[in-house]
Amino acid sequence: MTRPVVGIIGNHHLINETYQVHAGGAMNSEAVAKVADCIPMLIPADPAYVSVEELMEVCDGFVLTGGRPNVHPEEYGEAATEAHGAFDRARDAITLPLVRACVERGQPFLGICRGFQEVAVAMGSTLHPEIRDLPGRLNHRMPPDGTIEEKFALRHIVTLNEGGPFHRLWGTTEVMTNTLHGQGVTRAGTRFVIDGYAPDGTPEAAYVEGAKGFTLSVQWHPEFNAANDPVSRPLFEAFGDAVRAWAAGAVRPALKTA
Repeated sequence: MTRPVVGIIGNHHLINETYQVHAGGAMNSEAVAKVADCIPMLIPADPAYVSVEELMEVCDGFVLTGGRPNVHPEEYGEAATEAHGAFDRARDAITLPLVRACVERGQPFLGICRGFQEVAVAMGSTLHPEIRDLPGRLNHRMPPDGTIEEKFALRHIVTLNEGGPFHRLWGTTEVMTNTLHGQGVTRAGTRFVIDGYAPDGTPEAAYVEGAKGFTLSVQWHPEFNAANDPVSRPLFEAFGDAVRAWAAGAVRPALKTA
């Protein structure tokens, strides 16, 4: 039996600062293939090449990956500043409507880091360009030095709401996670439910209220060591189960096109 297909949102990247590629971290593909037990398919996130409607027909679920560029602040009604860093407007043009369409249709997705922020913005939330500049906040950015293992090491607790979907998933209200992000959610949209927080109050886990399908999203990077990490593995397994359930559905809601 063919495994269901998970579209992994790719990022624009330059090799040797000249050759343009669409790229995705191998650990994303490994987590999808070996833990979620689905076929990983890298998506060139650019409306010049693919449409949301096509992606939703080809893929059974999606992983909204991390990425260095940030969601453009115009998407949540603010002006861009130097603090916002780099942008990827082509990715914005795919992922934000993709999230909304998946929520409406019940198609599963897992948001990771930038993906967490994309889901937040798609659901009407706002972001702060540099969380560490807010009073009382920690520096959540990737450590500048060290090995990959050191950069992705567990760094803080995330406290989960009792009885929420993440508590039910892990059977605990506290988990240890890595942290490698600069931006963070400042005001949550009405359907973007924050279900877990870092010790400094930074939102770290969320879901979309009233969605028909899997919409769990996290601000950290569970794809690292996903097969062995006690937090990452159940998350990707649950996502894989949701994707298989979607793929096995005899009747799917029709796509709503503009």
